[in-house]
Amino acid sequence: MRKVVLGIVVLSLVAMGAQGDEIKAGGHVLSLKVSGSERTYLLHLPPVYDGKRSLPLVIVLHGGGGNAPGAVHMTGFSEKADKEGFVVVYPNGSGRLKTRLLTWNSGNCCGYALDNDVDDVGFIRALIDEVVKTRAVDPKRVYVTGMSNGGMMTYRLACELSDKIASAAPVAGALNLENPHPTHPVSMIIFHGTADEHVLYEGGEPIKKVDPHRRVDKSVSYAVNFWVKQDGCSETPEREEKGNIRMEIYRGGKEGTEVALYTVKGGGHAWPGGESYLLGAEPTKEISATDLMWDFFVRHPKK
Repeated sequence: MRKVVLGIVVLSLVAMGAQGDEIKAGGHVLSLKVSGSERTYLLHLPPVYDGKRSLPLVIVLHGGGGNAPGAVHMTGFSEKADKEGFVVVYPNGSGRLKTRLLTWNSGNCCGYALDNDVDDVGFIRALIDEVVKTRAVDPKRVYVTGMSNGGMMTYRLACELSDKIASAAPVAGALNLENPHPTHPVSMIIFHGTADEHVLYEGGEPIKKVDPHRRVDKSVSYAVNFWVKQDGCSETPEREEKGNIRMEIYRGGKEGTEVALYTVKGGGHAWPGGESYLLGAEPTKEISATDLMWDFFVRHPKK
């Protein structure tokens, strides 16, 4: 019940903000016409935003069956933006109900977006262009993250919008594209639990299925190896283990790129350090994915 009420409160607050001056700090509900369809998103501006000094932009994608207010609650990225001084955009996926049970077309998942071949890559490209054009945002510091189906979409965007995205941070996702061909290096920081039953760490069909389509996910190691090779990083990572967290960082990539993997041993389908997501597991509190990926983003802008 707490999550539903919070989602309504967030929507009410951002709706009030949108009626006023869009330069002021806080949330704004906005829309964008893409290929004849109206797509919506939440724009969060930090208190330091003045419309003059260019700030970084972080795009946060909700998981399958979620929506933008849910991503706000799950990740805590608006509070992080207020503290560190960057702009956040929470796009909404698509679905029959318009405001809930929304999905992304990540290639082989999920739901309405996949069934209707929704051009979500085109939506996010247009969204980046719109925010860069209308807000004081640095185009060399555009970052994307997402959870579950949103994590899969994050992988897809890193591949297909590598000209625009500096760094990406998939959480509990999978790189399932048939023939990914990024044209630019992209730094990657990946989070995944070894006991995830929705998107298996070792790949394969999900144990817990919420999407009626049959889906076989590729492993986390496949995604890591792909990006290490794509970015030209060292194949030998720096490793560190503390508690249930294993960190591996592959350095020395083209244009200063790196690939980092945070494995949560025994961790389920969750945003580390965040709030629980729909039918997902309880998140670990040993690390904060939001804090770690922001630190990573800061170190890896576009060259």
